[in-house]
Amino acid sequence: MTDEQSGAWIGVVDDPIDLMRRFIGIDSVNPDLVPGAAGEAAIADRCARWLAGHGFEVHRLEERPGRPSIVAIFRGSGGGRSLMLNGHLDTVGVAGYSGDPFSGERSGGRVLGRGAFDMKGGVAAILVAAARASAAGLSGDVLVTLVADEEFGSLGTMEVLRGFRADAAIVAEPSELCLTLAHRGFAWFELELTGLAAHGSQPERGIDAIAHAGLVLRALDGLREQIEAGPGHPLLGHGTVRVSKIRGGTDAATVAAACTLTIERRTLPGETPDDVEAELQGLLTVIAQRTADFRFRLTRLVARAAFEADPDWPIVRLVRAEAGRVLGHPPATRGEPFWTDAGLLHEAGIPCLVIGVAGGGAHADVEWAEEASVLQLTEILAGTIAGFCA
Repeated sequence: MTDEQSGAWIGVVDDPIDLMRRFIGIDSVNPDLVPGAAGEAAIADRCARWLAGHGFEVHRLEERPGRPSIVAIFRGSGGGRSLMLNGHLDTVGVAGYSGDPFSGERSGGRVLGRGAFDMKGGVAAILVAAARASAAGLSGDVLVTLVADEEFGSLGTMEVLRGFRADAAIVAEPSELCLTLAHRGFAWFELELTGLAAHGSQPERGIDAIAHAGLVLRALDGLREQIEAGPGHPLLGHGTVRVSKIRGGTDAATVAAACTLTIERRTLPGETPDDVEAELQGLLTVIAQRTADFRFRLTRLVARAAFEADPDWPIVRLVRAEAGRVLGHPPATRGEPFWTDAGLLHEAGIPCLVIGVAGGGAHADVEWAEEASVLQLTEILAGTIAGFCA
C-alpha cells in the first residue's frame, strides 16, 4: 500500500522532519533547467492533498500545463490581518549529485538530498506551522503559496500574485535562521555585434566582430571599477557586471562577421532594470562613436529588481521577536547576493522578508538541511502566524 493510499500524508502534521524527507523523495527538478525533468506536478499534488486534509481551501494554478502552483487558504473568523507564506516546489538538477539525491537520509543531525536546503525544509516548516497556528483559531487568513519555477523564471509566484494578496508575507528561502532584509536584483542582456566576413589573409577587408567584443570587455571592466568605487549598500555591498557567455566566428581562416555576448548585471535597491539598460546603452554608444563600423543590438532577456525590507514593518518586528524567543538570542540580519521571489512580493506592494533553514549544498553535489533549524523555523513561523493573524 502506498503512502497516498494509506493516508500517511495526512498524519504527519506534527513532524516537519518526516514531511521534509517525503518531499525530498519526490523528484521536482525544474524542466526549464533540465529539459524533460519531472517538474512540480507530483509534489504539488501531495501538498494539495495534505493541506486539504488539514482544513485548507486549496486552489491549483496552472496557466502553463504541467507547472502547477498551490494556494491554500485557512480562513480566519474575520477582522484580522492576512499573512502569506511562500515557498518553491522546484529544485535544480541532480546530474553529478553524490549519492541518491532523493534519499532524504538522516545523518548526524542533517537531512540529505536535493532540495533539502533549497527549499523543501522550508516548505515542510511552512505547512506544519500554518496547520498548527490555524488550528488554534485566528481572525485573519493564512495563505500558503507553494510555487513552481522559482529556480528559473518565477512563473509560479507571478501567477499567484495575479489572483491573491495579503497584508504581509514571509518567504522561507534558506537563510541560516537569519532575517534577510535585502537582496540584489539582476538583469540579463544579449549583445549582438555585427561585423563583416573576410578571408583571414586579408583582415583589412572585413570588420572583426570579435575584436569589437574586446572593446566591450574593456569597457565593462571600466564600468565594474566605477561600480566598486561607489558607495556600497550596508547589507549587500556593491553591484556587479560581467560577461557570462560569448560566442563568435566560424573558422580559423575567416574574420568573424558576428559575435554575441550575454551580460549579467547584479543590482542594488534603487537601481531599476531600466536604469542598468540605459547604463549599458550609454557605454555601447560611446564605443560606437569612437570606433568605425561598430554596430550593436542590446536586448534585455530577464530582469528582476532588488529587494529591501523596512526593519520597522510590523511583520519584520514580529518575526524578529519570535526568532529571538525560539533561538534564545536576537537573530542576525543580513542581505543576500542572489535573488528570491521576495522581490516580486515587494514589487506587488506586500511587506515581506526572508527567513529559512540552516544547511548547505544548494545547487551542489551534496545538499543538506540541519534538522534543528527546520524545527526552529517551524516554531518561529507558527508563532508569527499566531501573532500577526490574531
